[in-house]
Amino acid sequence: MPENASQTELDERIALLRRNIAELMEQATGASGAAVEEALADRLSEQQDMLNELLKQREAKG
Repeated sequence: MPENASQTELDERIALLRRNIAELMEQATGASGAAVEEALADRLSEQQDMLNELLKQREAKG
């Protein structure tokens, strides 16, 4: 997401990432098999990193 994204755009993207993380957590609770669990863990980590970056951007906008 561009550094100059509006507050509304940031908030919408943050909400989407939070929903994605919640869905991935639900999937992880029902997952079995090392490969599936690893793929979900990787995806969760990626989504969390993206969320953290957006939260930093929002914080910087103050």
